[in-house]
Amino acid sequence: MNQSTEERIQEVLFLQKSSLLRLKNSSADERIEKLRKLQKYMLAHQQDLFDALFQDFRKPSSEVIIAELLGVKREIDHMIKHIKSWMKPQKVSTPLLLLGTQGHIQFEPKGLCLIIAPWNYPFNLAINPLVHAIAAGNAIILKPSEMSEHTSAFIKKMINALYDPSDVFCVEGDAQISTFLLAQKFDHIFFTGSPAIGKVVMAAAAKHLTSVTLELGGKSPAIVGPSADMDSIVQKIAWGKFLNNGQTCIAPDYVFVHEKVHFQFLAGLENAIQAFYNADSKGIEKSNDYARIVNRRHFDRIVRLLDDAKEKGAKVIFGGDMNPETNYISPTILSQCTMDMAIMQEEIFGPILPVLTFRAEEEIINYLSHEEKPLALYIFSEDKTFTDYILNNTSAGSSVVNDCLIQFGHSSLPFGGVNNSGIGRSGGKFGFEEFSHAKAVIVQKTNALRFFYPPYTLRTKWLIERVLKWF
Repeated sequence: MNQSTEERIQEVLFLQKSSLLRLKNSSADERIEKLRKLQKYMLAHQQDLFDALFQDFRKPSSEVIIAELLGVKREIDHMIKHIKSWMKPQKVSTPLLLLGTQGHIQFEPKGLCLIIAPWNYPFNLAINPLVHAIAAGNAIILKPSEMSEHTSAFIKKMINALYDPSDVFCVEGDAQISTFLLAQKFDHIFFTGSPAIGKVVMAAAAKHLTSVTLELGGKSPAIVGPSADMDSIVQKIAWGKFLNNGQTCIAPDYVFVHEKVHFQFLAGLENAIQAFYNADSKGIEKSNDYARIVNRRHFDRIVRLLDDAKEKGAKVIFGGDMNPETNYISPTILSQCTMDMAIMQEEIFGPILPVLTFRAEEEIINYLSHEEKPLALYIFSEDKTFTDYILNNTSAGSSVVNDCLIQFGHSSLPFGGVNNSGIGRSGGKFGFEEFSHAKAVIVQKTNALRFFYPPYTLRTKWLIERVLKWF
């Protein structure tokens, strides 16, 4: 690791620590101006971002708008609209025992924050938490992923153009840089990535008793009931699974399909994939609308999962084509998967979809109750009884009925995992609060408690005993 990078990080940490009081007392208008500058820059430099993400993933520009730019733009708009009210003291009711006092909650910035972003949506998942941290009044060091190097370079250029390092600083680098950053004393760490690395981040944070937000992952199931609208379902699952070549933390990782509609589902899903990525019949590999795996290492990892599944009896119903020269893996559907296969034990994070069948919903509950709680769970059914049974007997970071992925774009709902799939929340007010400390403030107007001060005379004891009885 370059020594000058360490020294620069230390210099920035000193500058940011010196600016914490100024940032804490910054007005809503000052924070809004920072957010407006960010939004203006990213919209003015869309083509540069398109080019960067195409070099990293061959990601289509329309997909960049949908999955990278739009979410950030909407989140900034939401922050700008609400930040003034969120910053105001929030009054609370006064308990009878504390008559004569007034209490409120004051949201203050946590202080010095570290954001470590992933590679799969390298712009959105770096800038969205940055927006929340700025809105809350923090100093921030942002570490984008080295795997999406062109997008990381774009982000660094943008941050350098917009902010003084004492407010926001972007540092590029590999795992060594992340390790060095995690050894420093921050007030809050926001990490997006795998559960395995999330544990490393949490262990590092524990040394300083630093609070963390961990947006992780896991195997998110989709469940297709017997009463589902199949024409709509196959399109939604195909889009949710193969967007960004399957490299989406909340993508359906596998599907449980009721045995009555199993073959209908498989045929419909194949038709949906062809309609999305092979409309001109030139082959999916030539489609301009289909991204690529980020690098050869992840390509090889996915191939190993597929090979292991086939060796253990899984059947490729559709797809299975690949090109290591371009990290291309076609949309692939597997059947006859068993739980001893690695593909049913590890998060796939690629364009392979195992399809399993079930006869009774109790089978699904029995299976999920023995697995880690997923980041997302999708239910497709027109039967409310079926839907409610699944919702009431499962636990997931978020659950969506009759669609995929849409929960990430809902600013009024919290986004995050549970246990192995994540800790903490982001999105809208939840993101603002995640980067804030909710400070309790109580102001005494009349000291009613003086009647309970020592010495404990008979009269005082009588009053205290009445309090126990009455309150």
